[in-house]
Amino acid sequence: MPGLILAAPASGSGKTTVTLGLLRALARSGVAVRGAKSGPDYIDPAYHAAACGQPCLNLDAWAMTPASLQRRAATDDLLIVEGAMGLFDGAPPDGAGSTADLARLLGLPVVLIVDAARMAQSIAPLVAGFAHHDPSVRVAGVILNKVGSDRHAGMLRRALDPLGLPILGILPRRTDLDRPSRHLGLVQAMEDPDLPAFLDRAADWIAAGCDIGAIAAAATPLPSPEPATLTAPAQRIAVAQDAAFSFLYPHQVQDWRAAGAEVTPFSPLADDGVPPADLILLPGGYPELHADRLSGCTTFMQSLRNAAETSDIYGECGGYMTLGDSLTAADGVTYPMAGLLRLRTSFAARRLHLGYRQLQSDTGPFAGDWKGHEFHYATTLSAQGEPLFAARDAEGTVLPPMGLRVGRVTGSFAHLIDRA
Repeated sequence: MPGLILAAPASGSGKTTVTLGLLRALARSGVAVRGAKSGPDYIDPAYHAAACGQPCLNLDAWAMTPASLQRRAATDDLLIVEGAMGLFDGAPPDGAGSTADLARLLGLPVVLIVDAARMAQSIAPLVAGFAHHDPSVRVAGVILNKVGSDRHAGMLRRALDPLGLPILGILPRRTDLDRPSRHLGLVQAMEDPDLPAFLDRAADWIAAGCDIGAIAAAATPLPSPEPATLTAPAQRIAVAQDAAFSFLYPHQVQDWRAAGAEVTPFSPLADDGVPPADLILLPGGYPELHADRLSGCTTFMQSLRNAAETSDIYGECGGYMTLGDSLTAADGVTYPMAGLLRLRTSFAARRLHLGYRQLQSDTGPFAGDWKGHEFHYATTLSAQGEPLFAARDAEGTVLPPMGLRVGRVTGSFAHLIDRA
């Protein structure tokens, strides 16, 4: 089936809201559609899935090989990809992994979403620059967002007419489409009680202001993927999954199941005991928002300690902090955690850690070379033990080792995306 990419000149242009409204509008009209997100992101994909009823996958042009991208993008449905940041923005120093890279690798056209709130005739050189900057990235049309009035829309149309690019939508400013957010982005979809109504409002907005048929017609066929040999880190994998542990890439679970692994979810916040498994995975999420409750989940904590005697345990970011001795919340209160790693972390003094990571480990369920990313505000108060990963940043600069390993328990602040 065909696909297209919704991109923008810069962050804050309205990509996510337009994408969600378009997915909902297409699904309501009976089109089989699914969303994808460019780059590392756990939160927006859950909104995509809610909008159209289909799982959303991440397509990361920095961390995934072209073959992986083609395999993961393959779908029987119309694929709507939400770009990240500005169209040509990516990892330093030269923008590797940008939405433009993804467009090139998958051969998909770009629909450019432009925040027109503070411009009129100047929109023409901006759009012309993006349309002609790279001949290998085809801009198939423009959606004008945050348009102030019919008069404003007329000025924008007249300015863009000489470019010959289709104007696929003109969307007025809407303050009722803003979503609540927290330090890692939007509040999670599962925590938003207004989500169904918001998605319908966004779909109505898109249906009234865009030519949905023309947008869908701009999509082009995706390349046929090559067959792949998939492996899983264990035969039986237990995955923590709830409001505290929700940051797990769907493509990983799909690959593991396709490789024959049995993947069983459980909820630490519900005080579930850890299911029998060869590997127990605690993904990232927001354990700091639930630290008091999590600390008191004695069945979960004790079963996790017991499992460490016979199973591999791996924690990513929030899961890594949960495996430590203590976690200090933003209000300064410290809560005991599982005590399986000599690690103490805190949110009382936040500091942003952000960027792609090249990782290598000689041991554990995720031994080998990986590409991933780091995105958290936690401060490490103390960490004692053998490091898990040798690490470099996107530019290849050597970083301090990441993570810890004690016996069969391992973890780090890195989120793994794909094998290098």
